Amino acid sequence: MVAGRSGGSKWFRVYRQVPGAVPLFCFPHAGGAASYFHPWSAPLAPGIEVLAVQYPGREDRAAEPCVTNIADLADQIHAALGSSLPRRFAFFGHSMGAILAFEVARRMARQDGHGPAHLFVSGRPSPPRHRNRNLHRAGMPALIAELRSHGATDPRLLDDSEVLDLILPPVLADYTASETYQFEPGPPLSCDITAMTGDHDSLNSTGDAAEWTAHTTGAFRVQVYPGGHFYLNECRAQVLEMISSSLAASAASPR
Repeated sequence: MVAGRSGGSKWFRVYRQVPGAVPLFCFPHAGGAASYFHPWSAPLAPGIEVLAVQYPGREDRAAEPCVTNIADLADQIHAALGSSLPRRFAFFGHSMGAILAFEVARRMARQDGHGPAHLFVSGRPSPPRHRNRNLHRAGMPALIAELRSHGATDPRLLDDSEVLDLILPPVLADYTASETYQFEPGPPLSCDITAMTGDHDSLNSTGDAAEWTAHTTGAFRVQVYPGGHFYLNECRAQVLEMISSSLAASAASPR
């Protein structure tokens, strides 16, 4: 389905093939991998198919060099998507993945004349707002402490030196890309945008999420869930229900 240009297959993981479904491309957080979205594939509405983006330098792409620049990563993912996408598809991105999904959508709108029907952005302030904490320069102990604070990584893994040798290089690369991101002003998107956040997320307030409205001429709303930066883990069922209903509603709306 995403044959497109060369190399597309190495960028996307399909965990449940649904013929004729709306593809939902999911962009992981910093240090994350495609497998984070494996549990999403079954609970979504039958007409939605999850395609998780696999960044270089992790899991089955561990031998490839990581990319440390959002613009370069967005360019490569845009190229991998190709020109054979169906008429309707959607993007979801969490944290770094939100800004990356946004930048890929901008490239599609600018270069291809079309983009996703819906963009779901989670856990990331609207550009150009950015909480630049320079963790990519703070050293490995600071990165490990950051991972512990979010609670998204099994603490047993963070105590295993061999595992840390595997996971910290992509974490560092992603934090470098995320924290050095520079927003280039341009026309807003035309797709619907839903901005999502946890009510105790110290990295993305409700006000930060609300400012995503400036980046679309389409419908916009903010969804707030109980939890911190990784509210997705506890609120998965509610999030997937919202995504399913949103895509069903957009399909029924005249354009």
